[in-house]
Amino acid sequence: MTDISKLQNGSDIRGIAIDGVPGEEVNLTRERAGQITGAFCYWLSQKVQKNPVMLNICVGCDPRLSGPELKEGVMEAIGLWGAHGSDAGIATTPAMFMSTVLPCFEFDGAIMITASHLPYNRNGFKFFTAEGGLDKEDIAEILRLAGRYNFIGGAYDRDPVNVMPMYAAYLRQMITQGLADVPGYLKGMHIVVDAGNGSAGFFATEVLEKLGADISGSQFLEPDGSFPNHPANPEDPDAMAAVCKAVKDNDADLGIIFDTDGDRSAAVAPGGEPIARNEIVALAAALAADDYPGGTVVTDSITSNELHDFIEKKLGLKHYRYKRGYRNVIGKARELSEQGENAFLAIETSGHAAYSDNYYLDDGAFLAVQIVINAARLKHEGKDITALIKGLKKPLESREVRLRIKAEDFASYGRGVLEDFEKWADYSGGMELVRPNYEGVRVNFRKDGAEGWFLLRMSLHDPVMPLNIESGQEGGVDKALSAIREFMKGYKEIEIPE
Repeated sequence: MTDISKLQNGSDIRGIAIDGVPGEEVNLTRERAGQITGAFCYWLSQKVQKNPVMLNICVGCDPRLSGPELKEGVMEAIGLWGAHGSDAGIATTPAMFMSTVLPCFEFDGAIMITASHLPYNRNGFKFFTAEGGLDKEDIAEILRLAGRYNFIGGAYDRDPVNVMPMYAAYLRQMITQGLADVPGYLKGMHIVVDAGNGSAGFFATEVLEKLGADISGSQFLEPDGSFPNHPANPEDPDAMAAVCKAVKDNDADLGIIFDTDGDRSAAVAPGGEPIARNEIVALAAALAADDYPGGTVVTDSITSNELHDFIEKKLGLKHYRYKRGYRNVIGKARELSEQGENAFLAIETSGHAAYSDNYYLDDGAFLAVQIVINAARLKHEGKDITALIKGLKKPLESREVRLRIKAEDFASYGRGVLEDFEKWADYSGGMELVRPNYEGVRVNFRKDGAEGWFLLRMSLHDPVMPLNIESGQEGGVDKALSAIREFMKGYKEIEIPE
C-alpha cells in the first residue's frame, strides 16, 4: 500500500477510498482513517494543551459512499485516545469549522471527511481548530505521526450533534440582519439552488425557503455520494450549464451553485448568465468594497487583466495576485493583514472565498448569503445582481493547455524550462514580463494586432505545466500559443497537446 505520507495534498489529505475506477488502487481505508485520526488526537492535545481524555472533537462528512466506513475508523480512533467524539452526520466543511467557534459548541477540533469536487471513489480529510484550517506543515506532521501509529479499532460512543441546524440558523440570522429594513426578508425572491447532490442542499430548504424565498426549480439537493447528475463543482462546464438552464427555465432572480462540501459557490444572473471564475471574484470584491475602502483583494495567479482593472480602477481597491491554492491566498491575506494592510478578501477563481470578517474561512454559504442579501436589495430598486459588476470586461478568448513533462525528474526539468522561458519572454519583441509575480512566468503580449496575457507555471504535484492564455481579440490565443510552441521546440521532454 502507498506510503501514508503520499496522501497529503497541500493542506488536505486525499486518497482513493473505494474500488470502481480501473488502475486506481484503494489507499485510504478505515484503518488508515484510524491511524490519521489517532495522530490528529495527539497533535491536537499538544496544540490546545489538553489531556487527550479532555478533548471534544466534532466529525462530519459529505455524502460520498466511502464516508460511513471512514467515519467508523475516525470515531474508533477518537475513542481509543479517550477523547469525546460527536457525529455531525452529513455536513459542510465550513460548518465543521464553525463547530469550533460557535458558543453553543466550541469543540477543540473538527474533522471533515471529504474530497471536495473529486470523483466518487476519492475521499479525504480536512482538520480544524478554532484558529482555522490546518496548514500543510501541520498535515505533514500528522501523517508522520500516523506512520508510527498502530490502529487496532475498538468501540466508541455514538453521540450525534446538531451542527447543521445551528449553522443554518447562523446563516438565516445574517440574512435577517442584512435585510432588517426590507419587509418580508426574501419574500418575492425566486432563487434556484443547485447542490450537485453534495452537502449544501440545506441552503435552499433550511435557509432561503424559511425566510420566504421561492426555491422552485432548485435541483439535486438530496445528498447522493454517486453524484448521478453532474459533478458538484462550480468550475465544471456541465454543472454550470445545468444551473444556468434551471435559472432560465424557471425565470428566477438568482441562481446559486455549490461544490460537494460547501466551501465553494458561484452564482447565476437572471436569464441564466453565469457569474463564475473572474466574475465571482469581481462580485465578491464588490459586495464588500464599501465596507473596506482601499482594501486589498488577494487572488490566485490566473485572474484576468480585465479583473485587475475592475478591482483597482472601478472599485478603488488593491489587487494582489498570488499563487494558486486556496490555502496560499488565505495565508497571504492573513500575512498582509498582520503587516497592517487591509486584506479583507482572499479568493480563488475556483470559488473559494474567504472574508476577514468571517475568520478567513472559505465558506460558499457565507458568500452566497452576501449575494442573496444584495440581490434582494437590488430587486427592490428594479435591478439585479449584475449591477454590482457592471463595467467588468471579459476576454474574448481564454484557454488552458497542459504541457506534459516526460523527464523522470520532472520538477527539476520544469524549473529549468521556466528559467529559460522567462529569459525568452524578456528579450522577445511584443512581450512584457509581469512583475511582481509569485507563481510561474506571467507575460503581457502584443502580437500581430492581438494582445492579452499568458502564464506558464508548474503543477504542485504532477509532471505537468499548465499554460493559461487570454486575449481580447479573435485569434490572439492561437498567436500566443504559436510563439510558445516555437520556443518549446528546443525542449524534447515537453509534450504540448494539439
